[in-house]
Amino acid sequence: MGDIWWVFAVGGAILVAIFAVIVYERSPGRRKQRAAALLDEARQSFQHRREWLEARFLTLAQQRGLPRGLRWSNCEFEDDVAFARNRKSGLPRALVGVTISFEAIPGGGMEEVEAVSNLRAATVVFRFDGQTWETDGIACFNLSPTEAIDYYKHELETAD
Repeated sequence: MGDIWWVFAVGGAILVAIFAVIVYERSPGRRKQRAAALLDEARQSFQHRREWLEARFLTLAQQRGLPRGLRWSNCEFEDDVAFARNRKSGLPRALVGVTISFEAIPGGGMEEVEAVSNLRAATVVFRFDGQTWETDGIACFNLSPTEAIDYYKHELETAD
């Protein structure tokens, strides 16, 4: 019976160590540290994949068939990228400004509309799932990247 106290002492020390690790990993400072590391990784990954992501966006956007009666004729991506974070998941988003031009599809009912040829400003949102970037092919028209973050402030926050 005299040697059993060692078992309790070692077991107690192990439990204290496990508790300390759990508390440390859940601390606000550690969460900020992980979020900053994830954002750095995401920024680098975005730069490497940007050309592919832009092409993916165009393919998906053109397949959606919107706006009805119009065909995407050109999409110019701005160089600057605004990074944000999803408030719920903490995962990064990359927002890029674009200038889009359309042309009327013959028989689509838009041939006589003068505004068809007007250039349109929009923002494209790319999302990072922790490993890869993706897009839905949806443009937020009439919003710059900063305005889009502000407009969707219930979902997004600016990433520092």
